[in-house]
Amino acid sequence: MDIPPTVVPKFKRVLLKVSGEILMGNRNLGIDPDLLERMSRQIKQVHDLGVEIGVVVGGGNIFRGLPAAKGGMERASADYMGMLATVINALALQDCLEKMGVFTRVMTALHMEQVAEPFIRRRAIRHMEKGRVIILAAGTGNPYFTTDTAAALRAIELEADVLLKGTKVDGVYEFDPHLEPKAKKFDNLTYLEVLSKELKVMDATAVSLCMDNRLPILVFNLLDDENLEKVILGEKIGTLVRG
Repeated sequence: MDIPPTVVPKFKRVLLKVSGEILMGNRNLGIDPDLLERMSRQIKQVHDLGVEIGVVVGGGNIFRGLPAAKGGMERASADYMGMLATVINALALQDCLEKMGVFTRVMTALHMEQVAEPFIRRRAIRHMEKGRVIILAAGTGNPYFTTDTAAALRAIELEADVLLKGTKVDGVYEFDPHLEPKAKKFDNLTYLEVLSKELKVMDATAVSLCMDNRLPILVFNLLDDENLEKVILGEKIGTLVRG
């Protein structure tokens, strides 16, 4: 997508939430290298526009804490294992981006200095101001919280203009569009509508955090290779959630 030099991005700083399931692609487990490269190119395109960007990655393509806990594993241990899975994805994304010439920093909520920096808010902001993409892993560092909540928390801490949730569908629907082809798609929603209708945007804690801090959430299809750039340039795609 060729961008005229006069075009100005709508957002200066964004936080992108990427689920582990997206990184899995059509595989049953692990990371699809082709999909990882496609997603990295989207991030690079946005970065090249001068946008400051942070990425929160999930770990569901490797390990999911809640299903493991339901299967009998102690919940806190299962959640910590899920956090470690997000670090694997973060390192893979870092490797792919840096091969494209994008400077990055992986920052984790759990201390593991051999592979990543600890998340320190002021340091993270400084990295973005210097033009580095920050990749945030290990959730909040606490069990019982999802990576959706981690993304909302980090977006607020980093004073992002918007929380972007990249998914496999083109917005928020009243029902799963894969199961109900006639399900209604919403172009705009309020936080209270998301909570009252129990729509599958993000978990209730994440939505409540965004509502309390007036942080917009934009849900869109990340599998379309031009969508992230379109969002940054202000095209109306996906579903916007705000007050």
